[in-house]
This record gives sequence, structure tokens and C-alpha cells, in this order.
Amino acid sequence: MKGLSRKILISVGFAGIIYLVFSLYADFNQVLLAFSRFSWYILIPVLGLSYLNYFVRFLKWHYYVRILNIQLSFRDSYSIFMSGLVMSVTPGKMGELLKVYLVKELTQEPVSKTAPIVLVERITDFLSLILIAAAGAYAYNYGGMVVAGTAVFFITLTVFLANHALSLRTLKFLEKIPPARKFITGIEKAYESSYLMLRTRPLLLMTGLSLISWFFECLGYYIILINFKVEISLFWAAFSYGFSTIVGAIAMLPGGLGLTDGTLTFLVIGQGAGPEVGVASTFIIRMATLWFAVVVGIISIFLYQKRFGKINNELLNIKQTNQK
Repeated sequence: MKGLSRKILISVGFAGIIYLVFSLYADFNQVLLAFSRFSWYILIPVLGLSYLNYFVRFLKWHYYVRILNIQLSFRDSYSIFMSGLVMSVTPGKMGELLKVYLVKELTQEPVSKTAPIVLVERITDFLSLILIAAAGAYAYNYGGMVVAGTAVFFITLTVFLANHALSLRTLKFLEKIPPARKFITGIEKAYESSYLMLRTRPLLLMTGLSLISWFFECLGYYIILINFKVEISLFWAAFSYGFSTIVGAIAMLPGGLGLTDGTLTFLVIGQGAGPEVGVASTFIIRMATLWFAVVVGIISIFLYQKRFGKINNELLNIKQTNQK
């Protein structure tokens, strides 16, 4: 966990540099003045909305746990999911594979069976964000190429994984390639898990659930902006937040740091707000979503280890676990 703490501190430092640069661009004193005008009690319902986002995403996670017939209680599943939030500052949130190793620690389920949950979580997250961003891109004639390109990639990936016959033929082809041959058994297990979760009913239900979860954070962003007297609609706030999240995620930067923040700031300024408001509102929404998630994750890991003991470091070694 020392290594985890180091990575979080590095991300915090990187974020600090980014916000310092943004603040200098917007005039540091004006940014401080914008913060002083913000009604900080508003942060309480915004944090509540962020937590609702995490909880609804947990329901999605637990639904997949049930689909794969993993014997994990609701309480333990909740503890594991919330612990995984500490990895929100990893590229594409793929550090949330921590959840997979915690599942292995409690149930002995192989990583090849459970790791696809994280992949399918990301797919349904992206599909829901694409729906939000696509509506805004059409309405405001902005960001269409980015949204379309992302949509093509994730729809193609989803269709491929959901096409059982095509995927099995691809796996048969991989068996003929020597470097891939020794991993083929694990790949086949991982694919079968992915297929079960990407059938039509689970896909539609969980994409819909993802839409609900992300709406909570979009609503939080809207509340922050109207507190700054930015004249925008909830629809615009949802588009801006969804589009910025996509931009940061496809860049595979830790937590989307830099790109998500820059896009949010740029879009707010484009609505007539001053640069100081753009920087201040971005800082607050990121603190209430990304960094709040990390805090929830840290607390959850502490509670997890209090119940089950220290996390087995061997489970965090992907190579060793896959070889087993």
C-alpha cells in the first residue's frame, strides 16, 4: 500500500501543478476572489450527488458479480467496489482492477473470470457518456468528431464481444500464434465472462443504469455553475461534463488530469464566464468527484483491512496471479 500512497501523492502533485498553471492564466487573485464568492454549503449536496454516482455504479458492479455467479455478499461486494475508487486517478480507471484481486482474496475466483467486469464497466460507462455527449454535440454543433470517433470504437468493440461466433473464431485463430497460445485458456475464460455481461438485456440495463449514475455528477456540476451565476441549462452542463470526461478518458491520463480540467474550463469560458470562474468551477467539481472518490476509496480500504486484515501483496502482482 506504500506504493499506492506514492502514486496518489504523485497524482495530487501533478494536479496541483495543473491548477496552479490554470490559476496564473486566469489571474490568481481573481481566482481566489471567485472562490470567496462561492457558497461552500452547496458542496454538501454536490458531494451527496457524487456518492449517489458511486452507489449506482456499485449496483452495476454487483449485478455483474451475480451474472458471473461469484459468491460474494452484498456487504463484501460493496466494500470491494468502494475500495476500488482509490484507483480513480489511474489511466482509464484501469487501476480499479484492484477490485478483481480483492475478489480473488475473498472467493478464490480466478482473475481471468472476474477481470472482464472492469472492462464491461468501462464500456457501459463510455456508452452512457457517449449518449449524453452526442445529444449535446448535435444540439451545440461542438465536438462531433471526438464523440463520433469514440462511439465507433466502443460500439465496434461491444458488437465484436457480443458476437459469440465471431469472437470464438478469433480465439481459434489466436491459438495458432505461438506467443498467444500459452495465454489462450485465460483469454477464453475472460471472453466467456465478457459475453455473459454484454448480452442484450444486461447491456441495455447497465447502460441505462450508467446514464442514471453519471446524471448525478452532471447535476452536481450544474449546481456549481449556477452558484457562480453562469447562465447555462442542465442539458448544457450534462453535455460539457460528459464530453470533458470522454476527452480525458480517451487520452488515458490518470483521472483525465489536465485534459478533462482544461476542457471543462474552456467550455465554461465559452459560455461567457470569466477565466477565474472557469478555473474555480472546474477545481470544485473535480474535487467533488475525482478527489472525493479517492478519499472514499482510502476510507474503504482502511475499513476493508480492518475486517479482513492487510491486503495480500501477492494478489496485486498481475504476472504472478495470471501464472497461477
